[in-house]
Amino acid sequence: MIYRAITGITLCLTLVLLPFQGKAWAGYHEGFAAYSRHDYATALREFRPLAEQGHASAQNYLGIMYQNGWGVPVDNATAAQWYRKAAEQGNAFAQNNLGVMLQKGKGVPRNLTGAVSWYRKAAEQGHAQAQYNLGYMYQEGQGVTQSDVAAVDWYRRAAEQGHSMAQNNLGVSFAKGRGVPQNFSRASEWYRKAAEQGNALAQDNLAFMYRNGRGVPKDYAQAAAWYRKAADQGHAEAQNNLGLLYEHGQGVPQDYARAAQWYRKAADQGNHWAQNNLGILYQNGLGVAQDPAQAVYWYRKAADQGHAAAQFNLGAMYQGGLGVERDFVQAYVWYTRAAAQGHAEAVTNRSSVLSVMSPAQKEEARRRVGR
Repeated sequence: MIYRAITGITLCLTLVLLPFQGKAWAGYHEGFAAYSRHDYATALREFRPLAEQGHASAQNYLGIMYQNGWGVPVDNATAAQWYRKAAEQGNAFAQNNLGVMLQKGKGVPRNLTGAVSWYRKAAEQGHAQAQYNLGYMYQEGQGVTQSDVAAVDWYRRAAEQGHSMAQNNLGVSFAKGRGVPQNFSRASEWYRKAAEQGNALAQDNLAFMYRNGRGVPKDYAQAAAWYRKAADQGHAEAQNNLGLLYEHGQGVPQDYARAAQWYRKAADQGNHWAQNNLGILYQNGLGVAQDPAQAVYWYRKAADQGHAAAQFNLGAMYQGGLGVERDFVQAYVWYTRAAAQGHAEAVTNRSSVLSVMSPAQKEEARRRVGR
């Protein structure tokens, strides 16, 4: 089984809400108080006249309310209009929010260059979410020339303000050596900062570091503790990884039943690693009643997602007639798909099944795989 940690970089486009910090206009504080207690009808009544008079923070709040359908019907176009009015007055929150709309093409035509421009305006004012979003745009080369160095620079600015996703992504950059020299210790430090804020992705990544002894001493118990924190938040990768620890008795007592429970949670979310792992437990009767048909069910789900080991396992089930009717053609097809991904044993098994197929079966099998 493959042990994998999530180290991808995820874009979080949070619409940040803060009270107006400039000139106090009559009705604004009443509107903000109403907004804070989710009395959107009153908030709308107070904010709208202020927004129409040019109150930037009220304009930003109206945008948020229209985008989310709070007190008004959802209307992304109107939301974008209010964000723009506030953004053009220099409101950093509205600048970031307008960047979100442009980046996603919500209420306005999608415009990645425009999104970068507004993120930058907000980021240069110290807006942490905009700094994070700008870092992501540099990371992915969206609306700007791709630059890992620039991505790290903006992630660091947001991370130093306590932005947990920026902290996680800065950890990713150090772990992969993207934009900075590879440094597992620094990666672990940033993962920990985010993990201690409850960021599930960082918790999973920090657990991976403990599991493999990267930047921290190898410690399966610590790995299990951090995987559990992320798994309890519904993080599918962590649920699968915690299942692996239970299956192998690493940092926790070996317990196939607990392994199966965690695999199932992840598998039900579509995690193909867990689907394959759960299939193995069903095939072998470990922690669950032996059930080849259930093994086939889970192998197929993972195989359909392109999981090479599951494709191999499904091929073996067809070859042996386990949980399904024996079918050499299907076995050949699944072995071929696994072999195409470099699964060496699939190549061997495909040759084996080919040797017992009839000429008609060989012709049908090759037709199905397009050769």
